[in-house]
Amino acid sequence: MDDNAKSHLSRDPVMKNLIESFCIKEYWGQQPNYFLNLIEIITGQQLSTKAAKIIFARFLALYPNAPTPEDILDTSSDILRSIGFSGSKVSYVKNIAQAIIDDNIKLSDFDNLPDEEITSQLLQVKGIGPWSTEMFLIFTLHRPDVFSLGDLGLRTAIKNLYHISRDDKKAIAALSENWRPYRSHACRLLWMSLEQI
Repeated sequence: MDDNAKSHLSRDPVMKNLIESFCIKEYWGQQPNYFLNLIEIITGQQLSTKAAKIIFARFLALYPNAPTPEDILDTSSDILRSIGFSGSKVSYVKNIAQAIIDDNIKLSDFDNLPDEEITSQLLQVKGIGPWSTEMFLIFTLHRPDVFSLGDLGLRTAIKNLYHISRDDKKAIAALSENWRPYRSHACRLLWMSLEQI
C-alpha cells in the first residue's frame, strides 16, 4: 500500500489501527490470465476459500496447458461436473468462454478501460454478477477504488469493527465513502481483520 493510501485511510481510527496491525503487499491476487481469473472467481461463488481452491486445482488439472475458451467449450459438461462444478457453474464458465470467443468480452482492452465499462461488459454474461465483477476489479486488475457491498465478509468485518449491522447496507455504503479513492485497500484490510479472528 502506498503512502498516499495509508495517509488517507489513517484518518479513520479503525483503519489506522488495521494498517498498523497488518502488512499489506503492493502486489496481490491472481496471475495475469484474465480468462482463468474469471473462471476462478466463478468457482469461488458461494463456496469456502478452501473448497474453491480444491475445485479450481482439479479444473486446471484437466488440461496440460492453460485452457483457452475453445478448450472449455470442447470439455463436456459431465467432466466439469465431475470435478465439483454445479450445473449452473458449468453453464457460467461456458458462457464466459463463449462471450470471449464472440468478442463480447474484450479482455485485451481491460487494462485501458474504466471500471464502469469493464463492469458493463462483464455483467452482460449470465453467471457474472456484481460481486464477481468487483472481485475481478480488485484482485485481477488491482483497481484501487472498488467496494463490494454484496460481500458478506466485508459487512461482517464492518459489524465487528464499526458496530454497524451487516444488513444496514445504506450505512455501510455511507461509511465506505470515507475511504475513497482507496476503497479496495480498505476492503483488503477488512478481510485481513476476519482472518485474524
